[in-house]
Amino acid sequence: MRVLLQRVKEASVVSDGELTGEIKQGILVLVGIEEADGPEDIEWLCRKITQVRIFADEEGVMNKSVLDIGGEVLVVSQFTLHASTKKGNRPSYIRAAKPPVAIPLYEQFLQGLHVALGKTIPAGVFGADMQVRLHNDGPVTLWIDSKNRE
Repeated sequence: MRVLLQRVKEASVVSDGELTGEIKQGILVLVGIEEADGPEDIEWLCRKITQVRIFADEEGVMNKSVLDIGGEVLVVSQFTLHASTKKGNRPSYIRAAKPPVAIPLYEQFLQGLHVALGKTIPAGVFGADMQVRLHNDGPVTLWIDSKNRE
C-alpha cells in the first residue's frame, strides 16, 4: 500500500455533488492499494499514520502525532499512486489492485484507522470521481510505502 499524507488545517471530499467526508485539523490520506497488499500492510500503515510526529509541540517542533493533538483523518482512495511512468507518456496502472481485491482492503484500512484513532474515519467513495479540497498546513507532505519501509 502506498499513502500520501498531507497535514491539513481542513479537508473535504465530494463525489457526485455530495459531501462524503470532511475534517478540521489532521491528516488527509490518499491511499493506493496493490494486489500484493494484505492485513500486515494495513496494520503497519495504520500505526505509522496515527503515530507519525508531524504536528508542532509547544516549542514549534514537529513532535506530536494526530493522536496527541486529537486530530482527524480523512481517507481518499487513489489508484494513481501506483502509476508507472517508465515507458512513454501514458501512465500504466497495472500494479493497482482491481476492485474485487482493493475494496475489501480499503474497508479494512478504514476500520484499522477507526480502531487506532477511536473515532469514525470520514472517506471518499472508492473508485469514484471525486473532488478533494484541502488547506495544506506547512506544507507537510509525506510519501509512505508499506513495501519499502524506510
